[in-house]
Amino acid sequence: MTIAVVTANAYYIHPIIGDVAQAFGVGETQIGLVPALNQLALALGILLLLPLGDFYPNRRLCLIFVAGQTLCLAAMVAAPGFIAFTAASTVLGFFTIAPYLIPAYASKRVAPERLGAVTAQLTAAVIFGILVARVGAGVVAAHADWHTVYIGALVVMIAVTAFLPFAMRSEPVRPKQADARYGALIVSVFSLAARHPDMRLSAAIQGLNFAIFTASWLALALHLTGVEMRYGTDDVGYLAAVAAISVFTTPRLGRWADKVGPRRARVVAALVQLVGIALYYPLGFSIWSLLVPLFITNLVGPTVDVTGRMTLFTLAPEIRTRLTTSYIVVMFIGGAIGSALGTAVFDNAGWAGTCALLLGMSLCVVALSLYAERRWLRNIATA
Repeated sequence: MTIAVVTANAYYIHPIIGDVAQAFGVGETQIGLVPALNQLALALGILLLLPLGDFYPNRRLCLIFVAGQTLCLAAMVAAPGFIAFTAASTVLGFFTIAPYLIPAYASKRVAPERLGAVTAQLTAAVIFGILVARVGAGVVAAHADWHTVYIGALVVMIAVTAFLPFAMRSEPVRPKQADARYGALIVSVFSLAARHPDMRLSAAIQGLNFAIFTASWLALALHLTGVEMRYGTDDVGYLAAVAAISVFTTPRLGRWADKVGPRRARVVAALVQLVGIALYYPLGFSIWSLLVPLFITNLVGPTVDVTGRMTLFTLAPEIRTRLTTSYIVVMFIGGAIGSALGTAVFDNAGWAGTCALLLGMSLCVVALSLYAERRWLRNIATA
């Protein structure tokens, strides 16, 4: 539940981005800064805070980070203008660490043959949080207003913050390690990334994959609620419910990836996703026909992430959190770029330009996935 709730905070804006822009009197390019800066701050927070999970009790870190998110959400609710709202959203992103600390923690406590299934289950919790955020925000905003969305989110976060100390078990105090100094810890993130090219490839693939995700949903909300389509924010929220398929299929696909191998599974998922993205433009002018590409992309998109993380979790347990740090930093830099590009390209080139952008990024995901698999096979053959 904690993973879903704290993840949701970054995604309430997706279906209501047009309403928020109108309320603050800013354009589509400017409002794109809110999710973009949130994603960049999340990347920075992960770089500076997530490595602490290799040396300090995860429970204590989660309690601190979740409390920080709650305070930032309160600041968003009380924000008097666009700059204050954007600043609070940005700092909130910095503290959104718990969803990415917990999977690395869990990976140290499961058998290697169950990594895919367990990683997929935790990823499904993230998907569920995103799903609830997008559907709930669209419906609430249509019947009340966008501000009510964030008031409700704050109430839920207060409840989670109060409940979490009782839900998480205390951990034994870890002995201090020689390189536990903070500066050395952060530097070690970069040195580990330099020594693991497979991690860098997986991070680049997921960075592009997440850019596709953010760009498509933000542009889709602007497209559907614009003067050409004239749908409401509740319709955008209902459309987002198609992501529910991922909650049920991602664990199954994770178990399938355990059998065929993460790199081969990633290639298949990337190819299927490319087909779905190619259908965005021809089917993009009816909310009903859009269900087809959305179903396809939501079916396999999270599997690209799951298989990428699986390539990290087969490495030594004591470095997994720091490798996950590099992976997720790149992922959210990609998400920030996608947020900025998705709204800016839509503002200047409309839905056609957005679809061309998404297709180009998806082709890159396929190409890198194929390269990663072939590189791995070559390494095995020469070992």
